[in-house]
Amino acid sequence: MSKKVSDHILERLRDWEVEHVFAYAGDGINGLLAAWGRADNKPEFVQARHEEMAAFEAVGYAKFSGKVGVCAATSGPGAIHLLNGLYDAKLDHVPVVAIVGQTNRSAMGGSYQQEVDLVSLYKDVASDFCEMVTVPEQLPGVIDRAFRTAYARRTVTAIIVPGDVQELDYSPPTHAFKMVPSSLGMSSYAPVPADEDLLKAAEILNAGEKVAILVGQGARGARAEVEQVADLLGAGVAKALLGKDALPDTLPYVTGSIGLLGTRPSYELMQECDTFLVIGSSFPYTQFLPEFGQARAVQIDIDPHMIGLRYPFELNLVGDAQKTLSRLLPHLRKKSHGKWRKKIEKDVARWWEVMERRAAVEADPINPEYVVHALDDLLPDDVILAADSGSAANWYARHLRLRGSMRGSLSGTLATMGPGVPYVIGAKFAHPGRPAIAIVGDGAMQMNGMAELITAAKYWKEWSNPQLIVAVLNNQDLNQVTWEMRAMSGAPQFLPSQALPDVAYADFARSIGLDGVRVEKPGEVEGAWRQALASDRPFVLDFRTDPAVPPIPPHASLDQIEAAATAILKGDPDTVDVVKQGFKAKVQEMLPGGKHDK
Repeated sequence: MSKKVSDHILERLRDWEVEHVFAYAGDGINGLLAAWGRADNKPEFVQARHEEMAAFEAVGYAKFSGKVGVCAATSGPGAIHLLNGLYDAKLDHVPVVAIVGQTNRSAMGGSYQQEVDLVSLYKDVASDFCEMVTVPEQLPGVIDRAFRTAYARRTVTAIIVPGDVQELDYSPPTHAFKMVPSSLGMSSYAPVPADEDLLKAAEILNAGEKVAILVGQGARGARAEVEQVADLLGAGVAKALLGKDALPDTLPYVTGSIGLLGTRPSYELMQECDTFLVIGSSFPYTQFLPEFGQARAVQIDIDPHMIGLRYPFELNLVGDAQKTLSRLLPHLRKKSHGKWRKKIEKDVARWWEVMERRAAVEADPINPEYVVHALDDLLPDDVILAADSGSAANWYARHLRLRGSMRGSLSGTLATMGPGVPYVIGAKFAHPGRPAIAIVGDGAMQMNGMAELITAAKYWKEWSNPQLIVAVLNNQDLNQVTWEMRAMSGAPQFLPSQALPDVAYADFARSIGLDGVRVEKPGEVEGAWRQALASDRPFVLDFRTDPAVPPIPPHASLDQIEAAATAILKGDPDTVDVVKQGFKAKVQEMLPGGKHDK
């Protein structure tokens, strides 16, 4: 039997050591599906409930494995559905290869069923490499370039294969004019700046008296070097959300997350520093960085396209974080850990005290901060965490202390709803022996998470460790937007857009062979976490949480708090009692440090 193009595609994926393809079937990839049958399902076809979820699972797999995530979909609507997950990968600089079907070549241009101009559609999301295969000889070169580009540029690439091409007999490129041969693989590489630039960076950093460091996911492989730099410079270290697992939160000088979901110590670190070092981060919110002209600044990033953004840096170093810092360290002079470092450590210690107080504030029925805070001490040493977009991300950012080999991520730059559950499913295929936990809001759970529990139910018995926990913060409100309306606009909650129906999430999990429990009292929270962590199958925790607990940004003023309270009084009659009982006083108590909680 001759080898078809579809057979060669799967063979080439195996050559690139692809073990899983997250996908959904459709007749636009019928040729590939038949090839999967002939290949004994290698690489494994992982069936999501929706193509967007397949893309998110590929992103989660890539984020937590360091390997390219691969997803596949049919022509037309299937290819369209992939896009949101692919943009999540692109904006978070994650390597993903998408393989999509297309109508037969003979039908192109004829307004045929499910015919979409996929080259144009994918032109932006796969801007570094997007190619349609029209003859067998284009393979394997197209596949190899897609993988090499995805790895090298940490981005999305796309391969479009018309249905009739999938069925053609495969013939390799020949040693002939206008043929493009190809070969497998690529070596690892780690660019570093020139010596003279490293000396300039050392001069700037050595001259500083109040040094602040911001790390992102690009610093993840340089943990030891970042710790040494922080020690030599007496610096505090803030973390962009995508870099939450780059450095342990248990270090006394690590101020935690930065930005709208960040901490007060991180905010004050940036407001008061005179020297600023950014390592592997493209954190976008300039207002949370030092004032322009306040600090001399140096940036280190492996991607020259991301250098010089966000702040007027005095020196931009293009290089791998670990290799660059290793070469920089010998040129740094050790500073005494004086008032600056002592203030940072005092602020950090106070922050965790405030977090404990905030988690202990009474709420109706359960304070969502307490739900996440209670998990902190129970986290398994090798846990993989994901948070969904919304107020759940606030509590993930502020209450969980990542340490050791713990990993965590969320949709950083796209900040899309819905990736929490598919992220941890992708993580379980990357690391089937590690526990995984997703913290999601009820809005995200209703949007995407419930259906994707079916995927977990289908595959969990393949995982050597069955622990996959989905914690739903069920407050029947699209809470982040509700609070943004109140704090930013002084507008009351608009119930037609914000109110969500109550759903029995744990009951649904049990109905498909998983396990779960609804938690309605604060005294049940810790026990529920322990029950889930001891379960022999994926587990859903349905926490009934209070929508009136505000996700206050670290720079919040009392004016903003008063605007939120006024908005509640204007439009939310059911919560008037909360305000009458001292809403403003309660919020002051919960504010993360600084003058407002004195």
